Amino acid sequence: MPSDSATVTPSVHTGAVTGAPGGPRRLGLALVVIAAAQLMLILDATITNIALPAIQTELGVSDANLAWIVNSYALAFGGLLLLGGRAGDLYGRRRVFQIGIAVFTVASLLGGLAQNEGLLILARVLQGVGAALAAPSALALITTTFPAGKERNKAMGVYAAMAGIGATVGLLLGGVLTDTLDWRWVFFVNIPIGVAVLAGTRLLVEAERHPGRLDVPGAVTGTGGLISLVYGITRGGEHGWTNGLTLASFALATVLLAVFLVGQRRAAHPMMPLHLFKDRTRSGSYATMLFIGAGMIAFFYFLTLYMQLILGYSAVKTGFAYLPFSLGMGIAAAASSKLVTHVAPRVVAGPGLLVAGAGMFWFAALTPDSSFTTHLMPAMFVTALGLGMSFVPMTLGAVHAVEHHETGSASALLNTAQQIGGALGLAVLSTLSTTAADDKLPEAASSLYRGLATRDHALIAKAGEALTHGYTVAFAAASVMFLAALVITATAINAKKQQHVEGAAPVHMG
Repeated sequence: MPSDSATVTPSVHTGAVTGAPGGPRRLGLALVVIAAAQLMLILDATITNIALPAIQTELGVSDANLAWIVNSYALAFGGLLLLGGRAGDLYGRRRVFQIGIAVFTVASLLGGLAQNEGLLILARVLQGVGAALAAPSALALITTTFPAGKERNKAMGVYAAMAGIGATVGLLLGGVLTDTLDWRWVFFVNIPIGVAVLAGTRLLVEAERHPGRLDVPGAVTGTGGLISLVYGITRGGEHGWTNGLTLASFALATVLLAVFLVGQRRAAHPMMPLHLFKDRTRSGSYATMLFIGAGMIAFFYFLTLYMQLILGYSAVKTGFAYLPFSLGMGIAAAASSKLVTHVAPRVVAGPGLLVAGAGMFWFAALTPDSSFTTHLMPAMFVTALGLGMSFVPMTLGAVHAVEHHETGSASALLNTAQQIGGALGLAVLSTLSTTAADDKLPEAASSLYRGLATRDHALIAKAGEALTHGYTVAFAAASVMFLAALVITATAINAKKQQHVEGAAPVHMG
C-alpha cells in the first residue's frame, strides 16, 4: 500500500489527456471496452432474476435463501462501492478496473459451475466485489482516456445509455440463455466479455493517483453490519423473531453499524464522507433512493416469480414481457431530463413517485389468472413511467451544492443507497411474502413444485393462490415504500432547477 507521500502518475489536465490513445479508431475501441464493461456489470443485476425458478428447481434452494442469490450481489456491490472508488484514487483507476473485471469474470465462472446454493451465493458475493471495484473506475477512465469536448461527451452518453439499457438486456438475455441453453449460462456469458474487456484495457489511460489510505475498517464494519441486518430479517421471517440467532444477528448489526458511523466521523480518509449528508437536498435524495431501490428490486423479483410459477411463462417469454417496463422507463427518463432544467427536481420526482406507487398498488390486485394485456402490461408501463421520472432528479439532488472534486463520491453514494435499499427491501418483502403465502398454505412454494411433479391440479391451484397472495402483499408493501419516498422528496428536497453535472454517475435503472 503506498504511503501518503507515494509518487503519483502524470496528472490529467483540463482539456487534454497525457498519453491518451491517438486516433478516432483507438478512441472508438476504448469506448467499446468501457461500454462492454458497464453493460456487463449492470445487466448482472437483472439477468439472474429470470433464471431464479430454474436455479431453485435444480439446486433445491429454499424460498428464504432464494432472495440471497439476488441480495448477496447487491450487498457486496453497494457495501463496497465507495471503497472501490477510493481504491481507484489510491492505486490507479485502470489497475483497479482490471482487478475488478478479473474478479467478476472468475466469480462468473464459479457461479456457472456451482453445485449448491452456498457456492452460488459465494460466487454472487465475489461478483459484487468485482463490480464494486470496476464500476467507479469505469466512469473515471472516460475522463482520462477521452479529450474534453465532443469525444468525451459522446463517451459519457454511451456510458449513461449502458446504465439505462443494462437492466432490459439482462432480462431478455437471461430468458434466452435459460430457455435455449441452461441457467448456468447467465453466468458463463460474462466470461468472454470479461476476457475481451481485460484485453482491451491497454487502450485506456491511467488516471492520476492521490495520496491517502483505504478505509478497510469502515468497509468491514459497514458491510458486515448490513449483512447481519439482512440475515436477521430473513431468519426472523423463517424461524421467528425471538429466535436466538435472529436476535444475535440484530445485536451484531447494531454494534457494527454504530462502530462504522463513529469510525467514519473520526477517520482521516473515511469511506463514506459524512459531511455530504449535511445538505438537506442531498440527504433527501439518498433517503429517497433507498426506498426506490427497495421497491424496485421487489418489482423484478416477485413479478418474475409470478409470471413463471403462476402464469407458466417460459424464461424467454418472461424476459420479453418486461418490454413495456423498458419502454415506459425510457420515455419518462428522456422527458425528466428536459423537465429538470425548467422546474425544481421535486416537482418532477414527486408526481413520478406517486404514479409509481399507484402502478405498484395495481400489481397488488393480481390473481392467479390475471391477463397480461389488461393487467400486467398497463401496470408495468405506469410503474415504469413513475420510476423513470424520479431517477434524473435524484441524480441531480445527490450532487446538489457539492464541491466539484467530490461529485464522484456524492453520486456513488446515490448508487450505494439504491443497492443497499434493494437488499434491505427484498429481505423485508420476501419475509412478508413468504409469511403471507404460508399462512394460506404451509410451505406454499414446495407444495407447488410437488403438485407440478405429481400433476396434482388441485394442489397446484391451491398453492398458486397462496403464492399469489404472498406476492400481492409484497407489491402492496412496495407501493408504500414508493409513497414514503414521495414524502421524503416533498419535504426534504428543496433544490431549484439544475443543469447536468459532469462527472455524476447515472444510477442503475434496475
